[in-house]
Formats: sequence, structure tokens, C-alpha cells
Amino acid sequence: MFKYQDLIKKHLKDLAASITKEQGKTLVDAEGDVMRGLQVVEHCCSITSLQLGETLPGIAKDMDTMTYRLPLGVTAGITPFNFPAMIPLWMFPMSLVCGNTMVMKPSERDPGACMMLMELANEAGFPKGTVNVIHGQHEAVNFICDHPAIRAISFVGSDTAGKYIYERGSINGKRVQANMGAKNHGVIMPDANKEHSLNQLVGAAFGAAGQRCMALSTAIFVGESKKWIPELVERAKKLKVNAGHEPNADLGPLISPAAKQRVCDLIQSGVSEGADLVLDGRGVTVPGYEKGNFVGPTVLHNVKPNMKCYTEEIFGPVLVSMEVDTIDEAIDLINSNPYGNGTAIFTTNGATARKYTQQIDVGQVGVNVPIPVPLPMFSFTGSRGSFRGDTNFYGKQGVQFYTQVKTVTQMWREDDVTHTKAATAMPVMR
Repeated sequence: MFKYQDLIKKHLKDLAASITKEQGKTLVDAEGDVMRGLQVVEHCCSITSLQLGETLPGIAKDMDTMTYRLPLGVTAGITPFNFPAMIPLWMFPMSLVCGNTMVMKPSERDPGACMMLMELANEAGFPKGTVNVIHGQHEAVNFICDHPAIRAISFVGSDTAGKYIYERGSINGKRVQANMGAKNHGVIMPDANKEHSLNQLVGAAFGAAGQRCMALSTAIFVGESKKWIPELVERAKKLKVNAGHEPNADLGPLISPAAKQRVCDLIQSGVSEGADLVLDGRGVTVPGYEKGNFVGPTVLHNVKPNMKCYTEEIFGPVLVSMEVDTIDEAIDLINSNPYGNGTAIFTTNGATARKYTQQIDVGQVGVNVPIPVPLPMFSFTGSRGSFRGDTNFYGKQGVQFYTQVKTVTQMWREDDVTHTKAATAMPVMR
């Protein structure tokens, strides 16, 4: 694993170029994709301390109890199109260092980065058969869910697929962890640092063309902060839409024509239901790439909780914006939403931040941090409608997911201790 992380570092730009070519995100964003996966690999190099069991000596007279963490056996990972390097690296390195083997099914839309990671695994000296790749769609997923040798499934992707895999895999007696959809809210307080907050909000909403499960896709302006909305729109207008490999591109295309059409339909649904379209990115054209799947930054304001553009994850460069009078209204609104992947609050008031972090029912919370994805010494703790399963990805919870606990209780009676003196004579057969 030490050699593997070194190889990923050396080939980081090659991996990023492959991601940009296949998936469309900007080169700098693709490099971040690889880097966040690499951090998990680096953490796997220190896995031994996380695999320690527990011991309680003298639990009764002459009796001790201890636990061991043991491998499950064969595991599987099913990954999405939006992070072709990071998500596979969340899965198979952690599974392998816990002593398992893994079957990976990368997204059929952009499997190139995953295959490059497999080539690097071979170069690093991973034993043959420890990590394997299959390609496909529904039949490949069903194979993973049904095969009796596969003991656990890791999945990241859409709600529909996640619920299906969780139910089908669980029925077949497998462990399943499934990260699914999200509707992440950013709360902007009137006392927030305006420059910092607006810049962070624009980057988190429109970066990667909004194709992140942790995109900050909903902004809730509290009280007087609503006066900042025109400035937010002006910053969004300045973002450069272009092919991901072009210099200075801020956001690239969506993954497919179907994805573009869905995003445009959801924008129109917001307009039809009464939202204010204060920035419309549907008509954007990119010279030289006129047939590309581009949608520019879009802002829908005065969105209501019952609107389709709010209830569904858009997964595009669209920010839906809402206004409330108090922090309590913001908390109630977010807690009423079924998703619980991530949220952020922008404030300079510690008491406000503490109230928010304590009362919000979301798995990952940022205070002046727009995309609060934890580093791998922690775990990715999406919750509620954004997650199915009992144990989250990477960190301590990742080790728990990929191992099983064996408990041994043993008795060695003190009366049975053999008391003998050391024998110094030549041993002979008697």
C-alpha cells in the first residue's frame, strides 16, 4: 500500500487528464478528485492501529475475554460517474488492508480512471485476484447483489439505485453501505463575512457543474443577508463555462445529454411553480463545443419547500435560494427535508454556530466551510435519506464495515500450572 500511494502521486496528472477527458470536469477539479482518494490510501498505510481488538483480563477467576477483527472475505464496490477516482479509492484500498478481496464495478460512463488505478495496483505488487473489475449495468449490479460469495457491498450513487442495492443485497444476507442523494443547505447569517461567504457559496454550488453529492445546492438567507443575493448572482455570472481541459475553465459540461435535459426541465419546473429565475444558464454556448452538454450557473430565488426544484436533487449548476427571518426557521426547514448528507452555516457568532451544529439533523456540518467532507481519519457520515446502512465509509467506520469481530473467552486454571525445574541433563527417550 505504501508503494501504491507513491505510484498514485507520480501518476496524479495522468489520472486527472483521463477523468477530464471522460467525465468533463476541469483539470484542477479532477486533480482534487484524485487527491481526496489518495488521502484515503495514505490513511490505509496506518491501518494496523485501527484493527486492534480488545482484551479484558480477569473477567472472572482464571478467565479472560478478547476480541479480534477478522476479514469478511469477498467484498464489492459500485461507484458513480462523478468521482471516477476518489470513490473507488474510498473502497478497495480499505477493504484490502482489512484482509479482504474486492470486486469493483465502476460507472459504465467513465471507467477509465478506475482501470488506470488497477494497472497501478498491479505495478505496486498487489497479489493477483485481490481486486477485480467487472463492467456493466443492471446485470452486473444484480450479480453483485446475488452472488453468495460476496459478503459486503459499498455503493455511492443515486437514490433509486441505492435503495435497490440496499434492499436486494440485504435480503441476500450481505452488509450494505449506500451513500445516495442529497439536498445540501447553506445558511447565510447577517453577521457572516460577506466576501468569504459569497465566494464559498458560489464555488460549492457551481463547482464540478453541480455534479457532487456534497454540492451546496440550496442557500437559505437569514434576515438582512437577503440583500446580498444580487452580489451572489454577479459572482456566478463571472464563472467561465468551458471544456474541462481548456485553460481557466471554472465548470465543464454535464455528463450526458439526458442529464442536461433533466437539469433544464427542473429549472423550468421552478419557473412554472413561481420561483424567480434571477440567473438562467440554459442558453449558454461554448465556442468550439456547441454540441456539448453545457448548462451555465443558474439561480432560482424565492423557492418554496413544495417546489419540485427543491424536493429533487438537481445535480447540475443550479442554486435554489430561499429567505427566512430567523435561524430557528432555517433549522426547521432543513430538518424537514428528508436528506441529511451535508450542510454549512456562515456566521461570525460562535453561539449561533453552536446552536446550529447541535440542533441540525444532518450528518456532516460545516461552520464557514461549504463542503464539510471529513479527512479519512474520520468517516463520511451522511445520514437520514442520504444513507442506507449502519456503518459509514472510510476511517474507523470503514474498518468496522470491512471486518467482523470474533470474541474469545478462555479459562486457564491457576491450579493447572505446571511447576518444574529447568532440565540441564541430556534429554533421553524413556
